[in-house]
Amino acid sequence: MSTTQSDRLRELVEPLVLAKDLELEEIEVSRAGRRGMLRIIVDSDEGVDLDACAELSRAISTKLDETDLMGEGEYNLEVTSPGAERPLSQARHYVRATGRLARLQLREGGELVARILTVDDDGLDVEVPGVKGRKPTARRIEFADIVKARVEIEFNRKDKKEEEA
Repeated sequence: MSTTQSDRLRELVEPLVLAKDLELEEIEVSRAGRRGMLRIIVDSDEGVDLDACAELSRAISTKLDETDLMGEGEYNLEVTSPGAERPLSQARHYVRATGRLARLQLREGGELVARILTVDDDGLDVEVPGVKGRKPTARRIEFADIVKARVEIEFNRKDKKEEEA
């Protein structure tokens, strides 16, 4: 049975990621001229800071040096988080985005920007902001009805600590 380079990389990297209490979101292997590029995307419920990425990068680099998974040529290793406008593709992504605005492309057409209130196994409850003085409205959206979703950046978003005060 043949395994792909990505599968072998996942087998090598995932234990290192889990040891740092992080989740392996994605592995991207690409080429930039003669040089290879390996991007490891990690996340956690608390987010990922720069120090965690740097520590993990060193651990992965050391482990990769013991193998030939990236071939003989040069390559760049990047360990990163999904970023602020991360795509939402799994239930745990929606859970992490609870309280945030998300842009949802719906299967029945149309796009919706709404705040994620709660998430369960089947879908999410959202609050659609009111327009021109109207009150926000609650709406239930099943995961099966979502084609694509992404967190929206809010520059004037209140911090949870401010809301509790």
